[in-house]
Amino acid sequence: MRRRPGSAAAPVVSITQARIERALHQRTRYRYVAPRVVAEGVGWVVLCANCSRNIDPAGGEIAIAWLQPDSAGTWTLHARDHAAAAWVARDFGLTLDAALRQLRSDPDRAYWQ
Repeated sequence: MRRRPGSAAAPVVSITQARIERALHQRTRYRYVAPRVVAEGVGWVVLCANCSRNIDPAGGEIAIAWLQPDSAGTWTLHARDHAAAAWVARDFGLTLDAALRQLRSDPDRAYWQ
């Protein structure tokens, strides 16, 4: 398909990114905010407005989770420790579906704070 001169190309979206974004619509917590999924190294970071203002008193966008694939085809799900400004690996060796289930339900409020 030919593009017209001067027309912008549509951005390419990863299938994995789209899968994560779709799964986030089914989350239990903070359903009224619109998270973003951005590439981070070989993985994906979930960013979201901090409406509770627990982390950012101004309600700005914060990183809440990092999904990192490994060479074995499994995933590590990290939570953000905002006080230490560091990622903390919470679950290892997960399928992407299992990592997304954990992120969606978040029973310990490790991600959606």
